[in-house]
Amino acid sequence: MSKILRTGIIQQANCADAATNRQRIAEAVRALSASGARLIVNRELHDSLYFCQTENVDTCDLAVDITPGSETMEFYSQLARECKVVLVTSLFERRAAGLYHNTAVVFDSDGSVAGHYRKMHIPDDPAYYEKFYFTPGDLGFRPIDTSVGRLGVLVCWDQWYPEAARLMALAGADMLIYPTAIGWESSDTPDEQERQREAWTTVQRGHAVANGLPVVTVNRVGHEPDPSGATGGILFWGSSFVAGPQGEFLYRAPSDAEDLAIVDIDLSRSEQVRRWWPFLRDRRIDAYGGLTSRFID
Repeated sequence: MSKILRTGIIQQANCADAATNRQRIAEAVRALSASGARLIVNRELHDSLYFCQTENVDTCDLAVDITPGSETMEFYSQLARECKVVLVTSLFERRAAGLYHNTAVVFDSDGSVAGHYRKMHIPDDPAYYEKFYFTPGDLGFRPIDTSVGRLGVLVCWDQWYPEAARLMALAGADMLIYPTAIGWESSDTPDEQERQREAWTTVQRGHAVANGLPVVTVNRVGHEPDPSGATGGILFWGSSFVAGPQGEFLYRAPSDAEDLAIVDIDLSRSEQVRRWWPFLRDRRIDAYGGLTSRFID
């Protein structure tokens, strides 16, 4: 018997004002919930511009308290409760002075906090200086139980690592979810741009296939300038998508425009797909010890 989960995705551009970004998210959540969405997923670090293009200690002032009752938490808690949706958010968490995380917080449909996940893989590349801001996560790869299922929530750079997806699957996740902020640098050629975008899409579809699970990936879109002027900034490539447990596209957003969409995901298909392709059954867990090594010489 099918188990359809109406899932909403919010692909938007960002501005520098958190209040404006939040208001636009609220409008999108209300519109999607009015159309029947029960789960709604946002892009990475949706309350601000993607500030990791430069290293600036004052930027840490953007970090927010995610303890219950804080201003940020109350805003998204009330929104989830008002719209009766499970809401996946992505926040710059201030844990303590000088200690910050890139954290996904999941609100259940009654406004309660279902759980949170701290980004585990932290990049450090030109225009993506995340190691300057974020301490690697310490919560492991554990799905978050909600009223719509067990959500394997990961964040952006995590999406390139099959180990993260597999551990979420082994812990019983019903789907994999990736809030994302990724795009092209201004010097990339059109051919290189397409190679990057297709590699990003392909690796995540591979996680769906290898684990027999749906994947929901939501990216931001639009150009954000480099505050330092050292580069031409980042053109975020959108292309948010939902894939089924065989990697099939259920939906793919445009690369150059904002998009709100509702996608029906049949969670019951994973059971049958895993019967056809029993990868979990045939894993040679007795021979994988090398995976915990940095490199095998």
